[in-house]
Amino acid sequence: MSSYPYRYERTAFVADLQERFEALEPGAETGMEVRVAGRLMTIRKQGKVAFADLLDTTGRMQLFAQQAVLGDSAMEAFASLGVGDIVGASGEVMRTRRGELSVRVSEVTLLAECLRSMPEKWHGITDVESRYRQRYLDLLLNEDPRRALDARARANGAIRGFLEARGFVEVETPILHPIAGGAVARPFVTHHNALDIDLYLRVAPELYLKRLLIAGFDRIYELNRSFRNEGISPRHNPEYTMLEAYEAYVDYEDTMSLVEDLVRAIAQAVNGSLEITINQGGTPTGSAVGEERIVDLSQRFERITLFEAIANATGRDLLPAWSDEDRGALEANAEDLGVGVDPKWGPGKLLLEIFEASTEKSLIGPVFVAGFPKEVSPLAKDHRSIPGFTEHADLIIGGIEMAPCYSELNDPEEQRRRFEQQAAARAAGDEEASLSDEDFLEALAYGMPPAGGFGLGIDRLLAVLLGLPSLRDVILFPTMKPEQ
Repeated sequence: MSSYPYRYERTAFVADLQERFEALEPGAETGMEVRVAGRLMTIRKQGKVAFADLLDTTGRMQLFAQQAVLGDSAMEAFASLGVGDIVGASGEVMRTRRGELSVRVSEVTLLAECLRSMPEKWHGITDVESRYRQRYLDLLLNEDPRRALDARARANGAIRGFLEARGFVEVETPILHPIAGGAVARPFVTHHNALDIDLYLRVAPELYLKRLLIAGFDRIYELNRSFRNEGISPRHNPEYTMLEAYEAYVDYEDTMSLVEDLVRAIAQAVNGSLEITINQGGTPTGSAVGEERIVDLSQRFERITLFEAIANATGRDLLPAWSDEDRGALEANAEDLGVGVDPKWGPGKLLLEIFEASTEKSLIGPVFVAGFPKEVSPLAKDHRSIPGFTEHADLIIGGIEMAPCYSELNDPEEQRRRFEQQAAARAAGDEEASLSDEDFLEALAYGMPPAGGFGLGIDRLLAVLLGLPSLRDVILFPTMKPEQ
């Protein structure tokens, strides 16, 4: 027979007992027998009595063991338990003379022994790499990751409630794609043996969701996992959570308003407030490292153009160079701003690099930066007033891009031209350029209504709302370089 029991019949959780007996006086007994279970956090023996702190999923509670109650052998067994052991304990709920709500143990059962020494005597894991690699211990010992886990659950509930109240239908689309499309990003490639074909982990669900617009669904969304074979940083993880949604018969102005209201709903659910604290350390605005700024999400989110954003941050008006197709002037401005220039970049990619390097981090926001070059927005409609631009706006909060919003391109011939431009960029060495999707073009030829769409990075938003410095603090098991 295994020394690890198969089950333990628990009758109470710590938080429920603490709430029920909050007013119990020191030294008082309840006459109520309970069975609790969890992990031992500390053990202290004092002569013929012993104390242990038990942690379950709802909180901590003291176990109070007396030799007079347990007897010699059972008391010895209790005292021999180790920090980290998982136990079940039965006994009467009471409050000690010192005022500690406790279970006076009449029986204890070892359910699983902890065979490793717990780190730093339960003061928490302080080494950052160890925290991420041993997330199970990080969650056990540190408050921030537990807060992030709870916040994600509340955010997901708020998202679903917000969108469903507005008539959106949640859908699921494939994770394995025959064509890597829907975003400008480098994909992961895998192989399906039975069909003997290469498949791609999705970089975005966009093209499948647009097929559903074509199928007659006016409001759809997917809270999805997507994958990009790119670098790891405080703002990037190869696997991440994104909300993508589409609404027929609206444009990106309507979509920006929808996203603005959604972000407020998520912030309220996560923090119980629309005020968040943003650390501005090292932004291009000249803020001192560590300077904090309170951002009020209840105020209307600012809307400016890409050129206005760059001019505000750098004092440089790049619209004339763009309008005159003066690549030399764009390159000169990039070099003056310390932006390295790749000769393979077109002017649109160059302009985007200037924006991201010189301006984005200064936008504490919240602000929608509206209008991006066609070269970097192959799935959005032409801008109605800026030639060579698209109706693509990025929501930025705390210097981080949160959500691109689009007037979705629904002209199949123009979409084919955009795909061909992306194919040329890919042939020139741009591994992030989109692949042409003939099946999507065939679907688009049946007619897709005008629509607005957006993709909201859930991990990034949670990190900003919780005031955490890295996506790895809000992703339960972030991608890590293997230990040597």
